[in-house]
Amino acid sequence: MSDDMLSQEEIDALLKGDDESVQTQDEGVNLEEHLSIIEQDALGEMGNISFGSASTALSLLLDQKVDITTPSVSLIVRDNLAVEFPEPNVAINVKYTEGFEGENVLVIHESDAKIIADLMLGGDGTNLSEETLNEIQLSAVQEAMNQMMGSASTSMSTIFNKKVDISPPTIEKLNVKKGEGTDKIPNDNFLVKVSFSLKVGQLIDSKIMQILPIPFAKKMVNDLLNPMAEEELNPIAEEELKREAEMEKKEVRSQGEKMQTNDSTATSNRMEQVQASSVQPAAFSDFHDVPQQPADTQNLDLLLDIPLSVTVELGRTSQAIKDILNLSAGSIVELDKLAGEPVDILVNNKLIAKGEVVVIDENFGVRVTDIISQKERIRNLQ
Repeated sequence: MSDDMLSQEEIDALLKGDDESVQTQDEGVNLEEHLSIIEQDALGEMGNISFGSASTALSLLLDQKVDITTPSVSLIVRDNLAVEFPEPNVAINVKYTEGFEGENVLVIHESDAKIIADLMLGGDGTNLSEETLNEIQLSAVQEAMNQMMGSASTSMSTIFNKKVDISPPTIEKLNVKKGEGTDKIPNDNFLVKVSFSLKVGQLIDSKIMQILPIPFAKKMVNDLLNPMAEEELNPIAEEELKREAEMEKKEVRSQGEKMQTNDSTATSNRMEQVQASSVQPAAFSDFHDVPQQPADTQNLDLLLDIPLSVTVELGRTSQAIKDILNLSAGSIVELDKLAGEPVDILVNNKLIAKGEVVVIDENFGVRVTDIISQKERIRNLQ
C-alpha cells in the first residue's frame, strides 16, 4: 500500500463524517488524561439526579411530559467550538453563589428553545417562526431554565449534604460561526461536556448540554467522593450558640427554683389543712387487674388524633385589583422570596419551621431545615 493511500480507519472516519474524532486525535486530546473513569461516572450520576429533578420542574411549567436522561461525558477543545456547535444555539450561564465557587453553561438548540418559549407563553409548541428568538422568547426560556436549575440545585443540596444555591441564570444566543455568545463559554482550553437526552412530549427529541471547566468538575467530584467529616463552625456562630445554650440553662435553673418554691408553699398549706380537719382512713379500690398508664400519656393520647392543617408558603406578594383581573394562563407572579430561599411551614396558619422544597418521585415535598425557637412559637400563637 503506497503512502498516498488512506488507511481503513481514515476511510471509516470520512464515511461517518466524524470530523470531531479526527480533530481530537490530531490535537492529542484524551478524556482520561483529564478525568478518570470514576470521575466521569460521578459527573454523569450527579447530572442524572439533578436534571431528573429539573425535568419535573420543567414538566410542570410546560404542561408536557419531560425526560432528561442518559448523560454522556466528553471533552471538548475551546478552539473547536465551531465543530461542537455548528448550528445556532442558546447558552444559559449558571453561577453558583453558595456551596460551590464556579459556573457552568447549559446549551440547547435554538429550535428547541423556540418550542419551550412558545409553551411558556401559552402556545402549543407548534407556533414557530423562521426568525431568530426575540427578547420576549429569550426571557421565557430564561425563566424556564431558572426554575429548572433552582430545582437542580435543591437536589444537589441533598447529594452533597450542604446548601447549594445559584444566582438567576443569564441567557444569550450562541452562534459560533458569527461569533455570538462565545463569551458565555468558559475560557479554559479544555472543557467537560455532559450531554443529556431531552424529550418534551412529542415536540422535542434532542440534546441539552452542560459545559463546565475541568477544575470545577473535579472540585464537585472530590466533594462528592470525599465529603468533609465535620464542617467547621464560624467562630461568631459558635460563640452565639454557646451564649444561647448558657441562657437556656439559666432559664431552666430559674424555672426549677420557682417550681421548688411553689411546691414548698403548696405542701405547707396542705399540711395546715390536714391538721385542721378530721383524719379518716382512706378506702382504696382494687386496681390489680387494671393496666395503668401515666396521666401525661393519657392526656397526650387525647390530642394525637386531632387533625391540623399544615401549609407550606413559598412567598407572598400584593397586587392591585386591576393587575389581578389581568391574570391569565401563562402569567408570572413575582413573589417576595428569592429562588432557593427557605419556605415557611405553618400549622393552622402559625409559623413553626423553615424548610426547602424537594421533589419526591413526581410530587413536591418540603424538607424541614430549621425549627423556630420555643419563644417564637409561643409568640406566634398569641
